[in-house]
Amino acid sequence: MPSHAPAHTLYLSTHDVAELVRRRGLEACLRAIADNLRADFLRWEAFDKSARVASHSRDGVIELMPVADAHRYAFKYVNGHPKNLQHGLPTVMAFGVLADVATGLPVLLSELTFTTALRTAAMSAVAAQALARPGSRTLALVGNGAQAEFQALAFHHLLGIDTLRLYDTDPAATAKLRRNLQGTGLRTVACRSTAEAVRGADIVTTATADKVHANLLTAGMLAPGQHINAVGGDCPGKTELHADVLRQAQVFVEYAPQTRVEGDIQQLPADFPVTELWEVLAARRPGRTADSQITVFDSVGFALEDYAALRFLHDAAAELGLGQRIALVPALPDPKDLFGALQSHGPRLRAAA
Repeated sequence: MPSHAPAHTLYLSTHDVAELVRRRGLEACLRAIADNLRADFLRWEAFDKSARVASHSRDGVIELMPVADAHRYAFKYVNGHPKNLQHGLPTVMAFGVLADVATGLPVLLSELTFTTALRTAAMSAVAAQALARPGSRTLALVGNGAQAEFQALAFHHLLGIDTLRLYDTDPAATAKLRRNLQGTGLRTVACRSTAEAVRGADIVTTATADKVHANLLTAGMLAPGQHINAVGGDCPGKTELHADVLRQAQVFVEYAPQTRVEGDIQQLPADFPVTELWEVLAARRPGRTADSQITVFDSVGFALEDYAALRFLHDAAAELGLGQRIALVPALPDPKDLFGALQSHGPRLRAAA
């Protein structure tokens, strides 16, 4: 009989992840996730990749996002429900698993709502480091909701952004963002429209939640040399950029088969030319080729980013002694006797009379 091996899974709650960020520091967490992202994108061809599996309903979408290499398998469960604010719930909620490929054992089960915000912001910064003009200092943030602070601080810490131009259809969201960023060293300017926010910005991030075909940015708003970080368009029927913005720009994506269905480029023909970001990071294809060029990162979120974030959580939690070991998988003295193990956890099962 094989020797009995422990089958415990490390569980990280929202409290654990908040404590991890507090003890490590937000900047250090963003930098570590960004480092993992670069390292994993440079191993792009080592991963078994697929577009996420989505279940759409009238009010939102629930998705599973899987990816694996030869050693680890990861998936994320995530939703997108713009009307959730009416129910006191976040529009995006997530959890994820990191598993051992050799055995299938889930080694980590973690919240990913906080973590998705961190990894999305880190991914935006990694893309901008490769695509934006060097020396960019002003960021326009269109959409000042749950993702905005993370985007602002990632660009501040990783790119040196010092000025934010802010716009949201809800002035309370902009006020919330300005309040949360006090003491960070960022200068914030509240604007009255998207066009005003974009004016004079080196980088423009759009991060809105409504599940509609929106044209937040139009070609006439843009100036030569700007980099557009389009975050909110992430499912069929949901866009933020007018198609003419894409036509006049060089467009970069995470995983083209997924982005053509979910991203802003869903508006354009299937043969519209795009470059996958991993190719730029690996120096296989050029990124920005001129200071006057407009570049777009059509970001929809890809499973490899969650893999990188889960790796970070697993390593950081182990280092800091955070989380708890849970019996997500039964411990079996005899792996063939699942029924016997079930009986050992309670009254013996009896056949019906």
